[in-house]
Amino acid sequence: MQKDDRPVILVTNDDGITAPGIRNLVEAVRDLGRVVVVAPDKPQSGMGHAITIGEPLRLEKVNEFDDIESWQCSGTPVDCVKLAKDKILHRKPDICLSGINHGPNHSINIIYSGTMSAAMEAAIEGIPSVGFSLYEFGFDADFTVSKHLAHTITKRMLEERLPEHTLLNVNIPKAKPDEFKGIKICRQAYAKWAEEFDERLDPRGKKYYWMTGKFLNLDKHDQTDIEALKNGYASIVPIKIDFTDMAAKQMLEEKWKDLL
Repeated sequence: MQKDDRPVILVTNDDGITAPGIRNLVEAVRDLGRVVVVAPDKPQSGMGHAITIGEPLRLEKVNEFDDIESWQCSGTPVDCVKLAKDKILHRKPDICLSGINHGPNHSINIIYSGTMSAAMEAAIEGIPSVGFSLYEFGFDADFTVSKHLAHTITKRMLEERLPEHTLLNVNIPKAKPDEFKGIKICRQAYAKWAEEFDERLDPRGKKYYWMTGKFLNLDKHDQTDIEALKNGYASIVPIKIDFTDMAAKQMLEEKWKDLL
């Protein structure tokens, strides 16, 4: 049997294994290595870094991408990465790709995003990883620009062998190829959701709540991911797994000396 020396590319997402975004991602990178797909069997948007601990997980091999090995998982995006490494690949993949998400994951959205949490889980395991998100929610979205960027960025990451904990957040604007401006390396914008809860009554007269609200961009700097997208550029934000605020750490060490 001939040995397969191609790099192993793990592909996952949070929109589910049947979403157009993950199909376009697989098509974009299938010539760059041995692609293995492990993705949720249903949409898992907004799951963040959740893991399944109170019920069993199930894996089922499916024929979703023709000749590409693919599995659907009953758990979260993070569960998919964990199971892929331990039970399917029996090794760390060379790179993990998550997406292409239907909708942006810029700024604070990285905290809530199942797409980015899957990529982050891989990075925690020492796997260079990237999450791709398209600023378009429709399932009939045009992925032309996204596929080109996914191929280009993945190829570059494989060629340069970036540090093992590398984690990139890539957001792509809604744009036709002739409208697309290019790529900018950005920082994460300071923005937040201002939530409200619409109170309603069910047919039995019991209250229930439906979350609504609006997105507030509190950061107008021209080097942020939000500004890049607004101006037709794709944004790449390098993400750190270590959340330590080093400036605050130094401040506390100085001002709280009497407690130490």
